[in-house]
Amino acid sequence: MGRPVTLFTGQWADLPIKELAPLVASMGYDGVELACWGDHFDVAGAAEDDGYCEQLWQLLQDHNLTCFAVSNHLVGQAVCDRIDERHKSILPERVWGDGDPEGVRKRAAEEMIRTAKAARRFFNAKPGGAGDFPAVVNGFTGSSIWHALYAFPPTDQAYLEKGFADFGGRWKPILDAFDRENINFGLEVHPTEIAFDIVSAERAIKAVGGHKRFGFNYDPSHLGYQGVDYVKFIRTFSDRIYHVHMKDVWWDHGDGTVGVFGGHTDFGDARRFWDFRSLGHGDINFEEIIVALNDIGYQGPLSIEWEDIRMDRIHGATEACEYTRNIDFKPSGAAFDAAFSKE
Repeated sequence: MGRPVTLFTGQWADLPIKELAPLVASMGYDGVELACWGDHFDVAGAAEDDGYCEQLWQLLQDHNLTCFAVSNHLVGQAVCDRIDERHKSILPERVWGDGDPEGVRKRAAEEMIRTAKAARRFFNAKPGGAGDFPAVVNGFTGSSIWHALYAFPPTDQAYLEKGFADFGGRWKPILDAFDRENINFGLEVHPTEIAFDIVSAERAIKAVGGHKRFGFNYDPSHLGYQGVDYVKFIRTFSDRIYHVHMKDVWWDHGDGTVGVFGGHTDFGDARRFWDFRSLGHGDINFEEIIVALNDIGYQGPLSIEWEDIRMDRIHGATEACEYTRNIDFKPSGAAFDAAFSKE
């Protein structure tokens, strides 16, 4: 029996959870990674109401589904970002408020702390107990220095260090709150975040003083098209892989008119150098990922984040579930050449 296969519900938030749960079960999944938008996981409700948590678990159990993680990417993004009008569309009204940037950042930090409390109450209500997998909230951090990616106007390390210091100052209190609730935070390393490759991830860990609650929701799709060694990422951060997204991407496609930065084109534009693909249809080598996950002893869920603008999502998510089950395997319990021994 391989690892549990779950579906991240973020891209399905147009469907109420009561409609999505039976669909997820029919597509063959073991459970869900619940997004904190749409009506899939109500942070305020879960933080304050045991009844809400019990009802949500009952809904999942009615369809033989479980849950190992909740995700609040959208609010996390606002903790460190340079806030503009785009954020209003992704944030709850209570976080956006009057839109004053510093006020938004502070309220986003408070909401992330509330998310940790909500997750703890939710997993405490899990029928039969929470199990051995550490509770995790996945998400983004935002970044005050992403705009300086290309380093022009000329950008020195002192300028960049201010950005990492800003991240550390804003996230350490959040991580302390996560620690009090016995919840891990899994950053999905990703362009526009404080960490978007291996080097910046190492720097982010340093910025929060190596806080034990700061780790990663590993997702190879955001690394591959950048040219980052996505298998090396697993081995580099073997003790901080708190959750895993299974998500594919292809690169070195298009017609040569759009590069890695995307050319301000939409996903699915045939000119693009890269695009997210359904599992097995891109360029990520998932067998190498499974080997690396086995080597580091990761036993948590494999959560499919399904994004492929070229494919019907029900067809794609069903196929992706089967693909993940077929590619996953347990490590050997014995040396393959043990039978040759005379002892």
